[in-house]
Amino acid sequence: MNTLGYDGKVAVITGAGGGLGRQHALFLASRGALIVVNDLGGAVDGGGSDASAAQKVVDEIRAAGGEAVANHDSVSTPEGGESIIKTAIDAYGRVDIVINNAGILRDKTFHNMTSEFVDPVIDVHLKGAFNVTRPAWIHMREQGYGRVISTSSAAGIFGNFGQANYGAAKMGLVGFTRVLAAEGAKYNIKANVIAPLALTRMTENLMGAIGDKLDPSLVTPIVAWLAHEDCDVSGEIYSVGGGRVARVFIGETQGFYKPGLTLEDVRDNWTQIRDTDGYQIPANLPEETGMFFNAMKDAS
Repeated sequence: MNTLGYDGKVAVITGAGGGLGRQHALFLASRGALIVVNDLGGAVDGGGSDASAAQKVVDEIRAAGGEAVANHDSVSTPEGGESIIKTAIDAYGRVDIVINNAGILRDKTFHNMTSEFVDPVIDVHLKGAFNVTRPAWIHMREQGYGRVISTSSAAGIFGNFGQANYGAAKMGLVGFTRVLAAEGAKYNIKANVIAPLALTRMTENLMGAIGDKLDPSLVTPIVAWLAHEDCDVSGEIYSVGGGRVARVFIGETQGFYKPGLTLEDVRDNWTQIRDTDGYQIPANLPEETGMFFNAMKDAS
């Protein structure tokens, strides 16, 4: 069996001073990638900073014979994102892989949630992906190659109590990725999303007894595959944790069609509208719009 490698590929990994990001960085470096380890070094809620977090991972990589540089900018501002990518260009002359992994938590039930809980979470998770990926995207388009992996969450895709801010940001990354997949297709830029389940600093108080089975290193294989030049999928979502990997998809039922649709038509055909038999998985907006056209054509 051939071993997959990343010789000469430059990977920027945000939030890589610990947890999932650190595992991604160590693994890709062990397979020949040149790594930019980005981490502000803040607390779980985003407060504070500590430059040593990123440097420690760089030191680990170098001690193992790999190549890496540290960056301590915040992903939460456009200037920070630009600086992160500039670090890659200055050190290695290119950027091939972006792994949007940086994150914070500020959980609160929705009726108690104020802007101090919402804005920083959106800034780091969702805007952070914009801020880092956009300057990298310019280089990826020019070189005709790129891989973008963003870290979503089941809290966004399926919902979780007390995480309206986090869930909104994480589901936003799905929409972000679907658009990148469409726009990057002709430039050989592929973008995908993971929804990981792992024991990290952000989840250590939530996992209970099962946490021992959720080593962060078990998330890295799917990230590494999505980051590899041989992987040909784009715009997809993968749930991963504890050694299990599964595709998550957004499907649409066949639905109900009637010209001049009324409120009572919706009521009387509610079962058919919700029936998942024969569902489809549109890859993009044109495919989903085509489902409308097909329904109208078939009924004419």
